[in-house]
Amino acid sequence: MPKVSSVIVPYATYLRVYEPLAAFPEAERGHWERYARREDRPSYQDELRRSLTDLLPTPPVPVPVHESGDAFVLEVDGVVCVCPWRTRLRGWQALGELGEELPAPVLDAVLPPVVRGQAAKDYERWLIRNPDARPWIRTATWQVPLHWFVLVSDGEREVGKGSGDEGGEAPVLRYRTPMVQARRRVARALRTLKEAIDEGPLIDGLVDVGRWLEEFHPRSLVELDYGGLVHVLPAEELAEDHSATDVAEGIEALRQGDGAAAGEAYGRLVERWRSVRDRRSAN
Repeated sequence: MPKVSSVIVPYATYLRVYEPLAAFPEAERGHWERYARREDRPSYQDELRRSLTDLLPTPPVPVPVHESGDAFVLEVDGVVCVCPWRTRLRGWQALGELGEELPAPVLDAVLPPVVRGQAAKDYERWLIRNPDARPWIRTATWQVPLHWFVLVSDGEREVGKGSGDEGGEAPVLRYRTPMVQARRRVARALRTLKEAIDEGPLIDGLVDVGRWLEEFHPRSLVELDYGGLVHVLPAEELAEDHSATDVAEGIEALRQGDGAAAGEAYGRLVERWRSVRDRRSAN
């Protein structure tokens, strides 16, 4: 498949689940088996470029007309695992969140109300036929949500050059962990946080992502990928970014009843990610 463009699209980060082929219905499994043998699979940058290209026509196309047949592919201990793009489903879900991110005049200029209204109706009809649908990919912009780091450990951190589905020799910063480990970390963190602080956005985020993870096969792989952020952050900042360690240390400090140490770890996280978000204003 030809690349859409060689231009790098930055800013987006990803939380992905790769499921083994055995987790898919037989008909879909055959498609992914054939797909995994392809040598020209597109990268995450191609996926993002295609989404942005759909916004160029007048009126814009906020959600693809047809669902994507593409996926990311990994082989884990000899088992082929795939992460379907499900671009159409994710487009509908992202559209529903835009109202919280953009002022109404800006939103109306980018996506007129009539376009959003039609997309919402299409989504409602689609959900009736697909009530159990869920995405394999979650996306954030100009940040990695802090609760994502609970799922991984610093020992799983990979910094270097990508290959294959990552788009050739592009830089990459990611974590990969077995599903059972990710679920275990979420459960432990929730116990500690609920005992220490009772409620808050970190707890809410963990409850949400924990429910999402339960939807997948236990032999799946979870990937936290800095995606396009690696193209806008200096190499020295990426090298010094150990956010998973800070999150783990903060939660362990709460477990030990050490509020001061927990506050220090949280302070490091807030400062690091505030400096990243400040770049959004600069651009």
